[in-house]
Amino acid sequence: MRILHTSDWHLGRSFHREDLLSAQAAYVDHLVATVRDERVDCVLVSGDVYDRALPGVDAVRLANEALERLAERTRVVLIAGNHDSARRLGFGAGLMDASGVHLRTDPERVGEPVLVEGVAIYGIPYLEPELVRADWNLPDRGHPAALGEAMRRVRADLAGRPGTRSVVLAHAFVTGGEPSDSERDISVGGAAHVPASVFDGVDYAALGHLHGRQRITERVRYSGSPLAYSFSEADHLKGSWLIDLRPDGSLGEEFVEAPVPRPLARLRGRLDDLLESPRHDRLTGHWLQVTITDPNRPTSAMERLRRRFPHTLALSFEPDAPDGAAGSRTFAERVRERSHLDIAGDFVAEVTGTPASEAESALLHEAFEAFRRKEALR
Repeated sequence: MRILHTSDWHLGRSFHREDLLSAQAAYVDHLVATVRDERVDCVLVSGDVYDRALPGVDAVRLANEALERLAERTRVVLIAGNHDSARRLGFGAGLMDASGVHLRTDPERVGEPVLVEGVAIYGIPYLEPELVRADWNLPDRGHPAALGEAMRRVRADLAGRPGTRSVVLAHAFVTGGEPSDSERDISVGGAAHVPASVFDGVDYAALGHLHGRQRITERVRYSGSPLAYSFSEADHLKGSWLIDLRPDGSLGEEFVEAPVPRPLARLRGRLDDLLESPRHDRLTGHWLQVTITDPNRPTSAMERLRRRFPHTLALSFEPDAPDGAAGSRTFAERVRERSHLDIAGDFVAEVTGTPASEAESALLHEAFEAFRRKEALR
């Protein structure tokens, strides 16, 4: 059986105000052509079909077109990600099953597989821990407990299907994965990372959430997003995993590259050098993030840059430290890899002059939890 593992389409997302819908439509064309040319038995979409819970009409139209075209050629299994509204994405799931498009957005159905060519495919949508903890009577908070229970239900069903090969779709942050700047933080509400061992016993785990393609283990992988959604992804190779589940239990693999609407690059240096040095000639057609390091802020920097690099999208000013002085970190560097709760605590300390008290920290935590629950129910 041959599957095509994709994820994180984020239909409707822009890139520094650049409309990406035409690039996303080109990706759909590429996806359909790959299914046709490679004789794919099933396309997996491991969450974040849309970029937000209430997607724009153009994004919905493109998703509808993509699923219609894929359904003419293959089966599709699709789960909700943390950007999707599970209820909206799952509308009509029962009716769509008959067409060969299988939407799995309800946590209660994680133990019900889609059977394709004798393979049991289990869709585990993004699980907000606090929303399933009570219903599932979880002993702990956080993503390891929620995903662990989902996989317990998967294994319970598999136990009644001896000799059946299995595939799991999940949307989560698995330990060892490398994030980028464009994933939404899921750390509030307990531990965010889950161990790869949670997927032990299945033939392949098709992951979504992280935007770079990655092998966590041979059988646990991220496909990454089909397009770059932040400059931190400038060096990513975008595309999908083409996986063969062989009769002897081994995997065949190929990474199918997706079309690139425009390459990305990051430039840093003094403005005059950026404008005059011939070594930057190759970047005139790239989308650029530029950091200027002149001691004093140059005038009309963006206008001057765009005369040479017309696709400059982001500009920041970080003057070089004086000789002998220690350079200071930027705000982005200071908050990277910190949770929203930690950043909010820093804000309280900055405003009041003292760290947040235990009661204030609890109140902040409660506010973030309430917001996340509200977003998950949209």
